Amino acid sequence: MPKLKRSNVPRAVLAHLLDRVRLRSVSVEDLKQLNDWMNSNPTVPEGDWFKRFPTFTACGEDALVKTFLTADQSPTGEEVI
Repeated sequence: MPKLKRSNVPRAVLAHLLDRVRLRSVSVEDLKQLNDWMNSNPTVPEGDWFKRFPTFTACGEDALVKTFLTADQSPTGEEVI
C-alpha cells in the first residue's frame, strides 16, 4: 500500500484541487483537518480510495489526492479509516 504523496504533485492535479476547494467551499478549518491527517503519513490503498471528514470527502488514486467532494456526494473506491 502506498504512502500519500505530498511533494512533486503534478501541476494539473494541484490546479484541479484548488478549483475544487473553491467550488465545493472547503474551508480553512477543513484544510487543517486534511493537513493533520496527511501529517500522520497515512497509507492509502492502490487504486481509488476516499477519506471522509465531517464536511467534505477527499478522494484519491494510488498515492495522490485527486479531488474533494461535498459531504452529500458519493465517493467511489475503498474507504480509508
